[in-house]
Amino acid sequence: MLAGMIDWHCHDLAPRMPPGAAAGAIAVVIDVLRASTSIATALESGATAVWPTPSVAAARATRDRLPAGTLLGGERGGLPPAGFDLGNSPLDYTPARVGGHAVVVTTTNGTAALAACRDARDVVIGALVNRAAVAAFLRRRGAAPDRVAVHLVCAGTDGAVSGEDVLGAGAIVDAAAGPADRLDAASSAARAAFRRVVAAGAPEAALADAFRDTPGGANLIALGMQRDLAAAARLDAVAVVPHLVGDRLVAAAD
Repeated sequence: MLAGMIDWHCHDLAPRMPPGAAAGAIAVVIDVLRASTSIATALESGATAVWPTPSVAAARATRDRLPAGTLLGGERGGLPPAGFDLGNSPLDYTPARVGGHAVVVTTTNGTAALAACRDARDVVIGALVNRAAVAAFLRRRGAAPDRVAVHLVCAGTDGAVSGEDVLGAGAIVDAAAGPADRLDAASSAARAAFRRVVAAGAPEAALADAFRDTPGGANLIALGMQRDLAAAARLDAVAVVPHLVGDRLVAAAD
C-alpha cells in the first residue's frame, strides 16, 4: 500500500450531505444496486463514455445531440423507460451490446447522487465490483504531501439508507485505508459492517445474501431481478474506475 494520508467521510444518503461538503475533495458515488455497478461494467465492456442525466427527458435530449449509435440506459421504478435500449442491470452492459458506443444513463438514485457532488475536485464511481480499482485510485491521490479528503456518497434507495451502499463504502475503506488515515464514525461503521458480512468466508455469496435484506435488494426481488444481486456482489471483477470529466464518465487514466 502506498504511503499517504486520507481523511475519510461517509455520507449515508446524498440528500442529507451538507451542501458543499465535498468541495475541493474527492467524491466516490456509490449505488451498488445498481447504477454504480452498471456504469463500471459498461466502461469495462468497452463503452466509450457514460453520460449521466437527471431525468428521462434529459436523457433523450442528450442522446439526440450525440453521434448516431448512442444508447439510452437506466430505469424508473427499477424498469427501463419506454424506448430505452438498456435497463439498469449490469447484466445488460455486455461488450456485444455497448462496446464502441456511448451510453446516456438516468436512474432514480445514482445520477441524483452524482449531481450532489459537482463541486468536488474529482468525482468517481465506486461499487463492490471495482472496489480494488477505486482503492488504488484513492491511494494514488492520497500519496500527495497534504492530506486528501475522500467523501463516500451512498445514494440510497428512494430517499432511504440502503445497506448495500454502506457495504460498498465499507469495502472501499477496508481495501484503501492506511495507518495514517483518519476515519469519521460513519466510515468506521461501514468498514465494520463489511467485515462482519464477509468474515464467515465465501464473501460474494454472503454479500449477495445481505442484499436481500436491504431496500434496494427487496425492490429487485419484487421485480424478479434477483440475478442482479449476485452480479453486484462480484468483488473486484471490474478494473475500471469511472471518472467524471465534464459531463461524461470515462475510465480514469491512472
